[in-house]
Amino acid sequence: MIFRRALQRELASVAGATFTVLFSILVTWTLITILGRAAGGKVASGDVLALIGLAVLNYQPTILILTSFISVLVVVTRSYRDSEMVVWFASGQSLTRWIAPVLGFGLPVVAIVAALSFYVMPWAQLKMSEFTQRFEKREDLQRVAPGQFRESAATNRVFFVESTGGRTNTVVQNVFVNTVEKNVTTTVVAKEGVIEPDGKGGQYLVLKNGRRYQGTPGRSDFQSMEFERYRMRVSTQVPVLGDVSVGGLSTPALLAMPSNQYTLSELQYRITSPLMCLVLMLLAIPLGFVNPRAGTSANLILALLIFFTYLNLTKAAEKAVQQGKLDFGVAWWPLHLLIVLAALGLFAWRMNVNHHLHPMVLLNAFKRRRLLQSAAGGKGAK
Repeated sequence: MIFRRALQRELASVAGATFTVLFSILVTWTLITILGRAAGGKVASGDVLALIGLAVLNYQPTILILTSFISVLVVVTRSYRDSEMVVWFASGQSLTRWIAPVLGFGLPVVAIVAALSFYVMPWAQLKMSEFTQRFEKREDLQRVAPGQFRESAATNRVFFVESTGGRTNTVVQNVFVNTVEKNVTTTVVAKEGVIEPDGKGGQYLVLKNGRRYQGTPGRSDFQSMEFERYRMRVSTQVPVLGDVSVGGLSTPALLAMPSNQYTLSELQYRITSPLMCLVLMLLAIPLGFVNPRAGTSANLILALLIFFTYLNLTKAAEKAVQQGKLDFGVAWWPLHLLIVLAALGLFAWRMNVNHHLHPMVLLNAFKRRRLLQSAAGGKGAK
């Protein structure tokens, strides 16, 4: 009982430190990505913080899986490095006795990963899609950022405004609008513009004190005119969200839908995360073996290679189901079973007391070497 509590405290401590590092890296990377999209005009600048929070929620299962895997591996490796495992085996204890305390620490993490995978991630993906679609279907002038050129949703018009004013940002100053319609180019510049609704869900941009150019300079049909007030339509409908993607469906809604390769692939994706978390924690126990006289970095590098290979293979299986190359019934479990069998094989290998890398064998070899060195020293003294 004392061993179990001490082990779980150490696992929780290492997991907290590991999660903090991985979470900081994730937030930094997400911040850079979302800010890049906002600077490129793909998302609204006012939605950046919400999108960062939703993206972080979306990646939480992967972070927790890697955190639990590394935590168990680091604790087991430290026990080998500090020769605690030598005492453990010398007292007649088996490596399998580590499974219960590790599961005591890991099962709550598996439950959290399952909750995130089945409930939180679909909600986060749905909200991210809503933010993105709402921005893409906003009225043209609402997508304009001061000091930047922006293309309209119809891709036939380019807007530029120097600044905006008013509480609702419906007043713009120093406006430039270039429109290409039926191979005719029209350019309008004005000192000020006001966005006005047309009462039917659309909007007009009312420009004041400006100039309008139409056609190609130098040709006979080129026109130039000054105006005090000029109206142009910039939106004809109220923004409407599109269809919800499969990734944004709640798990009950996903299960209620007719089975096809897309719904089955998404279901496999949600099942995979908690299974990965559980299997990798069990694999980390025998994988944490290290020779006390050797370094520990090789273990961590091998663990990261195993994690990313495992993750990529699960993605490949999900893609195969989505493309109809594999049936769901034979795609979701073989890879996890293979990792479980590998873990059982490692358990059997580490528990083989006759193996040259077993801690007891290493301890006996160390004792023999010390005895030989003592005997050689005694002969030299005589």
